[in-house]
Amino acid sequence: MPDYSELELSTPRLRLRAPRARDADAMFAIYADPAVCRYLPWRAWACVDVAHERIERYVKAMAAGEIVRLLIVRQADAAVLGDCTLFHFDASCRRAEVGYSLATAAWGQGIVQESVGALLRFGFEAMDLNRVEADIDPRNTASARSLERLGFLREGLLRERWIVEGEVSDSAIYGLLRRDWAARAGSPEGA
Repeated sequence: MPDYSELELSTPRLRLRAPRARDADAMFAIYADPAVCRYLPWRAWACVDVAHERIERYVKAMAAGEIVRLLIVRQADAAVLGDCTLFHFDASCRRAEVGYSLATAAWGQGIVQESVGALLRFGFEAMDLNRVEADIDPRNTASARSLERLGFLREGLLRERWIVEGEVSDSAIYGLLRRDWAARAGSPEGA
């Protein structure tokens, strides 16, 4: 399995890199916000210890090649804005899921397009994925718009898939195929 613990990607405004222990306070600030966690399958973090535990788990999983979880860092001031992840790899089908979260202060600035777009490029080109899926709460219309701008198609609805602290919610399933991504990206593969 590849080791993703040293992976870094860059875009014009952003640097995507693996989380480190020193990022716990920044990650806690993001995930302690109920608005950020509103449509996630867990509630807002109650203490910074959760951030330390998650970072430790992510670092081990990245070293084992189980996930690619990268913090989204603004190049101008090194502020941690959120994270984006490829996970649930299925090597035989060359498939993975994508997820992302942003601090509320970063919403509406095209950060998802830029960061997740770079992560998708890595997934399709370097990891040779054929398909990337996303599972979102259908009430999260901003996330749905972001996925659609990235080229994802809504493929289905799983009713009452999640129960988080007693709240039942559905899942909207989105998919993006390598050939569709390549055609949108204008690469020779899309021809």
